[in-house]
Amino acid sequence: MAITPKVPAARSTLRLLSHLAAQRGPARASAIATALDLPRSTVYQLLAVLVEQGFVVHLPEERRYGLGVAAFELSTGFSRQQPLSHLGRPLVAQLVDRLGESAHLVVLHGRDVVYLVEERAPRRPSLVTDVGVRLPSHLTASGRALLAALPAAQLRALYPDKGAFERRQGEGPGQGPRSSSELRALLTRVRADGFAREDGEITPGMASVAVAVRDHTGWPAAGIAVTFPRERIAEDLWPALAAELTGTATELSRRIHGRP
Repeated sequence: MAITPKVPAARSTLRLLSHLAAQRGPARASAIATALDLPRSTVYQLLAVLVEQGFVVHLPEERRYGLGVAAFELSTGFSRQQPLSHLGRPLVAQLVDRLGESAHLVVLHGRDVVYLVEERAPRRPSLVTDVGVRLPSHLTASGRALLAALPAAQLRALYPDKGAFERRQGEGPGQGPRSSSELRALLTRVRADGFAREDGEITPGMASVAVAVRDHTGWPAAGIAVTFPRERIAEDLWPALAAELTGTATELSRRIHGRP
């Protein structure tokens, strides 16, 4: 026997969030109302509450609504649980065996990346990263790979102004993007190259190359990166490293029923 919901507003809210999550970009309130067969007044009321709580971001110039930072935190909260860790760990370990360099798996949490899996290669330097560590995503290769895969509206929600560009203690001047325009330029290169890079911005003398793992909607579910002493691998060989990472990312995407 079907159970009639006693809290229709809660059900409508969840349907609205699920609908936004399935879209390739922000949507108009009128289109949401039509798709969910809800009165426009109800949709606007729900959106107002969700915007206030950070689950939805309003883009006034476009008159559209997209998922906000709080929604990402919920989704990555699930990602940080068993599925990605268990499915990704053996693949990252195999990557380390093939390359002889350290590698890791991260997820996006707000403007940070959180390290889920960290596999150290033998006789390689210790790193500041470890399971559970958080770092600003715009400074790391794995974070940049994830940010480059986000729609522009979501990127604006995460980095609305210069205050969002956190600096690490001891970080030198000019390292990493300091504004939205600098970040956009950096991510344009990531998309053109097909992989992200970081060169001494987290640890002097160490570099990283990374790619994104996509879920079933095509959104970035995780980032996979390899980190190595800068002098060991010439920069013209980094695309070959990225190709190895892409193979691992494709397999992990397949295991979570995502898109290559």
